[in-house]
Amino acid sequence: MKQRVITAVIALIIFIPLIVYGRVPLSLAALVLGIIALDEVLIMKKMLLVSFEAIFSNIGVILLIVPDNWLTWLPSQLNRFFLFYVVVMLILLHTVVKKKRFTFDDAGVLTLAMLYIGTGFHYFISARADGLTTLLFAMLIVWLTDSGAYMIGKQIGKHKLAPRISPNKTWEGSIGGTVAATIILAVYLWFFPVGYSWVVMVGLTLILSIIGQFGDLIESALKRFYGVKDSGKILPGHGGILDRFDSMLLVMPCLYLLGII
Repeated sequence: MKQRVITAVIALIIFIPLIVYGRVPLSLAALVLGIIALDEVLIMKKMLLVSFEAIFSNIGVILLIVPDNWLTWLPSQLNRFFLFYVVVMLILLHTVVKKKRFTFDDAGVLTLAMLYIGTGFHYFISARADGLTTLLFAMLIVWLTDSGAYMIGKQIGKHKLAPRISPNKTWEGSIGGTVAATIILAVYLWFFPVGYSWVVMVGLTLILSIIGQFGDLIESALKRFYGVKDSGKILPGHGGILDRFDSMLLVMPCLYLLGII
């Protein structure tokens, strides 16, 4: 517990100024976090971080994360998605060169990981570009839901939510976390309006809280499949970057999907 607290304090000391200032420093931080998160998937798959597939996967996730205004110098035909397609094609061609040592399934996992991580961190940057209150709104949904689910689940949790994927999560904790996050953010939205009207945003908060929990379960399923406890060890007591940003990787793109950013 002491190690978790120390790591959290250090992370907040570094992260809060980046969130408040935003702009290029936050974008660079998002790029670094995205690369580390992708590398955690590569390590879980026992792939070398200096291999062809690892290098091009990192290029692919960078292409998806970078802010739109960083790529305005490219010709219209060479937009980020076409370049990403080229990266995917090169990774697929690598299955021919490596034959059974690098399979179509491996290429599929890396492509999905690039999309999942790259899109999540891209809209993390977009949320901050929309405004500090917007980014804090999304982050508070994740933090409050997670904290509320943990505390309420620990006190009254009895019915398992997904025992085969995450045995410690309960229905009581899940519902309690969403209710707690929605109530607290209703107050936040009253003083710091985001997106639509207050009533609509409170309803969307509830939906985003549930979506965030699915993000947590997806990452738990990933770790369960590869037989690891944590996605990485970069954050002592907390695990890896995927462990900390799993919910946000779904919540941030949904802000765009719902027209909030």
